[in-house]
Amino acid sequence: MPIHVVRPSMPPLDEYIEEIRPVFENRILTNMGPVYMKLREQLIRYLGAEELSLFVNGHMALESAILALGLKDEGEKRGCGEIITTPFTFVSTAHAIVRTGLRPVFCDIDRSDYCIDPDRIEELITPRTVAVMPVHVYGNICDVSRIESIAEKHGLKVIYDGAHAFGEKYMGRGVGCFGDATVFSFHATKVFNSVEGGAVSFRDRSLYVPLRELKNFGIRYGETVESVGGNAKLDEFRAAMGICNLRHIDSSIAARKAACERYHERLDGVSGIVLTRPRRGVEANYAYFPVYFDRALFGRTVDDVFAALRENGIGSRRYFHPAVNDLDCYREFAGAETPVARDVSQNILCLPLYEGLEADDVDRICDVILSPGK
Repeated sequence: MPIHVVRPSMPPLDEYIEEIRPVFENRILTNMGPVYMKLREQLIRYLGAEELSLFVNGHMALESAILALGLKDEGEKRGCGEIITTPFTFVSTAHAIVRTGLRPVFCDIDRSDYCIDPDRIEELITPRTVAVMPVHVYGNICDVSRIESIAEKHGLKVIYDGAHAFGEKYMGRGVGCFGDATVFSFHATKVFNSVEGGAVSFRDRSLYVPLRELKNFGIRYGETVESVGGNAKLDEFRAAMGICNLRHIDSSIAARKAACERYHERLDGVSGIVLTRPRRGVEANYAYFPVYFDRALFGRTVDDVFAALRENGIGSRRYFHPAVNDLDCYREFAGAETPVARDVSQNILCLPLYEGLEADDVDRICDVILSPGK
């Protein structure tokens, strides 16, 4: 049987049907209805967030966070405000910056966790810098203390791309409690999903109204349109899926943890294979299982391993490859060299990981990786 790289978590069908039954009775399908509000309240409690706004997907949540914080260049040349971010991320991170009229400035990453390297941030700050946008890559929490210290020193906003970090805690605090905002993705492949969906968590409650307007055409109430907005509302059916999946999130994360521990049993200590573990003080969600392959020591390249897995009916993903600043559409934003990000992007592979991946499946995957002839 094939082993896919991801498989969405889904609740029992009967449970979902019961959750959407009121939707068929009240005919409220969207526009922040009662199911939306129920999910929002449950997520605030689960994440330990002070405030939360739900969106149709994580990307629109990210764009809206940038706009709600009023990030723009204050200089004479409009549209040139800069946000320092990482090139080792999904393209959505950089796309959100560019689509809101700003420029991404790419900072290299820390080899130990693949997150933005705090030692490299300050050298990239200019008079046009308005924010830092770190990414909790693979659920590895950034060095939030140093990042926010730098941001405070230079008067910058901090927006965390927390697409991979749902439900995680650092030193007992929910990951959405750091920075000016944290953006989550509830895409089907994430630890927690609502099929498609996303959210912005934030502390400053004055952001609630602009975020609401940004996802609802700028409408304040009734026919009063206070600002220019789009349409990024989470509908009731997706909210219902989120409510159902949230009931099972702890068991889902526990299943992922068990699979990760089995991977570590098989791959820890193998020459040429580099694995990561959660930072001290982090309650992890086990979102991904990335493996860095050192060709000189392991004897095979990432492409060799990818091909061997595929030949044996096993999916894997070169996530993220290439680095964002090596994509054609970002050549004009390339800026300073990011050698660590480039090296990692060329040599890392995400192995299958999802609820329902059994120890025997992990063994089958590892047998292929560790058997040169396969």
